[in-house]
Amino acid sequence: MNSYPEYAEVMGKKYKINTDFKVALRCNEVAEDSSIQDEERALALIYLLYGDEGLKDNESWEELIKIALKFLSCGQEINKENKEEVDMSFNQDWNYIQTSFFSDYNIDLAKTQMHWWQLCNMIGGLTDKCILSRVRFVRNFDISQIKDSKEREKWIKQKEVVALKKEKTYEQRQLDELFERQLKGE
Repeated sequence: MNSYPEYAEVMGKKYKINTDFKVALRCNEVAEDSSIQDEERALALIYLLYGDEGLKDNESWEELIKIALKFLSCGQEINKENKEEVDMSFNQDWNYIQTSFFSDYNIDLAKTQMHWWQLCNMIGGLTDKCILSRVRFVRNFDISQIKDSKEREKWIKQKEVVALKKEKTYEQRQLDELFERQLKGE
């Protein structure tokens, strides 16, 4: 039986963590949103995971953020130097995830409450037959092994269809807006 964390303890005080996967998904959205300044992002994560209680004691914020990041990474240490190629995005693949949970586990995630770590563990247990696993297989498939040019072209097209979209940074969006205004003569 897995024991998933429910509390964060900082300087002898316990903070209840909102462990629902829907909250963790929202935290991931906030963490990846480059239009939000770092301090606002940190406070948003504290509020989402610990509620008002986490915001009251600003002496604990730094430690609460460390615990939050570890919680969101399911207890794994985040190694920024050895970043693997990402083959899944909770945000972009959410429909695939929901469909896969329903097909493999008969769980409707829209109607379910579940601990964040349990959701992540269950994603790891999805069968090869579910849509999410098939999409991830295509994303990871090494097309350099295919000798036939027509077959390789099919795989290239499949990879393009399921490729994760690169999120634009705040600066890139600002440049796009500036360019559009210049085109309009503003």
